[in-house]
This record gives sequence, C-alpha cells and structure tokens, in this order.
Amino acid sequence: MAKKKQGNDTPGLQGSLWLNSDSQTAFAADQVGLLQAIDETGSISKAARKVGISYKTAWDRVDAINNMAPQPLVVRAAGGAQGGGTSLTGYGQEIVKGFLAMQNEHAAFLHQLSRKVHSITDVAGFMTGGTLKTSARNQFRGIVSQVIPGTVNNEIRIRISPNREIVAIVSDESCQALGLEPDSRVVALVEANAVMLSRDRNIRVSARNKLLGVVKRITTGAVNSDIVLDIGDSKSLSLLMTNTSADDLELHEGDEVCAFFKSSSVILLVE
Repeated sequence: MAKKKQGNDTPGLQGSLWLNSDSQTAFAADQVGLLQAIDETGSISKAARKVGISYKTAWDRVDAINNMAPQPLVVRAAGGAQGGGTSLTGYGQEIVKGFLAMQNEHAAFLHQLSRKVHSITDVAGFMTGGTLKTSARNQFRGIVSQVIPGTVNNEIRIRISPNREIVAIVSDESCQALGLEPDSRVVALVEANAVMLSRDRNIRVSARNKLLGVVKRITTGAVNSDIVLDIGDSKSLSLLMTNTSADDLELHEGDEVCAFFKSSSVILLVE
C-alpha cells in the first residue's frame, strides 16, 4: 500500500508489500520479519524478543501463517539432549528469500513512481477501502471440495489440508452471491469461543465439525484459558474455555483431545 511522504523533502512514496503466491497465501513484512528471526535464532522465544513481541504472539503468528499456507513454513523439533527448537522448512526459506528480493524491487518501483506522481490521495483512499481485517482467531485457507444443496441452506465442505476438511452451512442466496462451487478458493473463519473440547476422542456429538488433535499450548488468564491444538498437517485450532473447565478436564500439553464446533459457526470469505 503506497502513501505520500510527509514533510518538506521532495515528495515521495512509501509503502508496504504483500506477497501472494498462486495458492493465495499472503505474507507481509511483520510475518517475514518473524520468520527471519526464527531462521537466525532457531528459537521461537529468542525470535519473539528480537522482533519485539511476546512469546504467545509469536506462536499465534506462526500458527496463522501455517494455517493459511499450502504447506508448513515453520516446524518445531522435539526436545532432546540439546532441547527442542524451531526452524524454517525449505519452503519457508524460499518464501523469505523471495519476499526480500521482491521488497527490494518494490522499493525501487516506489522510488521511480514517486518522481511521476504528484497526488495519490484519492488512489490511496480507494486502495485502503478494500482492506479487510477480522478478529476471528481461527482462519483457514481452503478449497471447496463439495457443495450439497438443500431447500434453503447448502452444506459446503472445505478442504483446508490434504487430510482435513471442515463443514459450513451457507444459505442458497449467499452461496450464489459468493459464487461457491467445487474448487472455489475460500477463507473459513471460526471464533475461538465457538469451539468445544472433550477428552473423549470418540465422543458422539451433533456438531458437524469434529477434529482430533493434541494440546499444543495452554495460556492461563485470570478467568479463561487460551488453548491451541495441533490438528495435523501443520494446522492449529484455537479455543477458549474457563479456567474451571480446564481444571476439570485436567488438560496438559501433549494430551490427545477432540474439538468440535457447529457448521453454522463457520463463516466463509471469498478472496
């Protein structure tokens, strides 16, 4: 996104770069900066300190990056004699390398463009209006694998990884408006407080979405616990529960659990 440089210096443009691959995976400077720090330090805690964010924020960003990518960029090694560690995959290293190269080209482009553009206020305002942000903790890029029509609502099955699918219920009107059909690319959003958890991995529930996973992290607050599950294929699922419920379940990192949420709790976005 470009903006006019302020001050009495020669007018110029400043901007940020988003890198999108053919798979619609987007990366911005903050994410890449964290990835660089992980690559340099081999530690998520050291990387977090280096870029000036908390340990929890760093892991939240890593989980989001892996959830939105077609293959993992960051992997965590199991502890051993030397302890565990965090590193970039080959794919992650290529993404960082490509982003930095494009960032240099982007800077050169802005420099040349600033010599030709006198006023970009209207253009910048127009471009900013198309930016979308969401507070949903769980965001998954996926591909529609099946649309099952109903009288009023349609069932949409979304493949978020080779071995994981989630189900959404979308009205026929919304389905047509979004142009949802097999092979459509979408982003599925699920609020953390819509996800429920059970230690019984064979539990029978009416919720259409049932994902087996392993407790990855537990962050205890004053009232609620923030729990992150590893659901396989380098994807993570976040949920919230009261500290009392977490204590009743006697949850610990590494526990195998079952997470479930209703199909009506899934919101779809088309990019």
